[in-house]
Amino acid sequence: MPKTLFDKIWDAHVVSHIPDGPDLLYIDRHYCHEVTSPQAFDGLRRRGIKVMRPERTVCSPDHNIPTRHQDLPITDPVSRNQVDTLVRNASEFGLTLFGLMHPKNGITHVIGPENGLTLPGQTLVCGDSHTSTHGALGALAFGIGTSEVEMVLASQCIIQTKPLKMRITVDGKLSSGVTAKDIALYIIARMTTGGATGYFVEYAGEAIRSLSMEERMTLCNMSIEMGARGGMIAPDETTFAYVKGREFAPKGEEWDKALAYWRTLPTDDGAVFDSEIHFNAADIEPRITFGTNPGMGIGITERIPAPQPEDEQGRISYDKSLSYMGFRTGEYLIGTPVDYVFLGSCTNGRIEDFRAFAGYVKGKKKAPGVTAWLVPGSWSVDRQIREEGIDIILEEAGFELRQPGCSACLAMNDDKIPAGKLAVSTSNRNFEGRQGPGARTILAGPLVAAAAAVTGKITDPRTL
Repeated sequence: MPKTLFDKIWDAHVVSHIPDGPDLLYIDRHYCHEVTSPQAFDGLRRRGIKVMRPERTVCSPDHNIPTRHQDLPITDPVSRNQVDTLVRNASEFGLTLFGLMHPKNGITHVIGPENGLTLPGQTLVCGDSHTSTHGALGALAFGIGTSEVEMVLASQCIIQTKPLKMRITVDGKLSSGVTAKDIALYIIARMTTGGATGYFVEYAGEAIRSLSMEERMTLCNMSIEMGARGGMIAPDETTFAYVKGREFAPKGEEWDKALAYWRTLPTDDGAVFDSEIHFNAADIEPRITFGTNPGMGIGITERIPAPQPEDEQGRISYDKSLSYMGFRTGEYLIGTPVDYVFLGSCTNGRIEDFRAFAGYVKGKKKAPGVTAWLVPGSWSVDRQIREEGIDIILEEAGFELRQPGCSACLAMNDDKIPAGKLAVSTSNRNFEGRQGPGARTILAGPLVAAAAAVTGKITDPRTL
């Protein structure tokens, strides 16, 4: 019987099945950060048990860490306590830790793939919703809660109900200036923020196959924003070329065996999905959001639409969102003044994002009224930036690099957008207060962010 990519990986990892109930699923790789793990480790202590397979868990602080002066003690007491607690827990339970200033430290969903820890065919979890990022390599990756983090630490397994399967196909060729972030924001706007609830999504089609590995990570990262349990892309030659030679990837004969297995993973012809969705790549232009969820988005040349919900509560919520952002139905956002620009996060903090941003601002100058935070997703990305001379291009254009971390993606560290200020952000969420109490966030890709940074306003990057 033909099987999907999702079914092949899920079924290969089922330890036991409860009739008419969930499966006990074996987990190949577990990532752990400072925010969702403390209670899980306390649970192990209360029960007097150890981590079952410590070599399968990798820890890295990212959410709470500052992006300046990481060589000094963290000044915020809450953040310092969370990071220190992760250090103690990793030491006590014998786990690999890439701590502050470690050359492999960075955002969990950036360092996993770049070090070859994330591999095709794996089951992979983390106490973070954007774990779906790793599905770009053909892995079955999803976020879990703190109690589930404890379950994985204790047993290397997790109890899960098998989700439904959805395939989203984007056919055709992408237009110039359209990035993976634009694909993601387009799909979410069409699907709505709940349109994929209960599903695991496989992305397919010519436009998806044309993406680089890092672009695929951006797309899969955003899957959770339409309610999906996770997103994934079938491994292919692009995947294999990316993984080969990375530090923790298989070597020699082990590589040959792994590669032979990975080539069997793509969805079989005739495999059935519970839902099939199709989009045309030609319909996608650079995107921006105008509201307070990632589904409230438009093409950069479009007007803010009138509210669609037929129910009164939906219309009230829509109006409230526009009021918070200071926008009106029917207006264009091109030309809107911008206060902050943020390049980074697990969505767009990789080397290709910095190459794109630098390529756009080269020979230009940062607008004087804009505060720009450019934050690499890891120290490895930082090293690549400097090796390629991207730091010099950015400096000459008036920009400053910060140190790796989650930064302004969320208001859990020092990088908070002040109340009322408008930020163009390459991160993944634009909820009220997500980037700081009262902050207003427009989600966009690195090219739209770069254009805003040098013009001081929302600008179609294709016009410069």
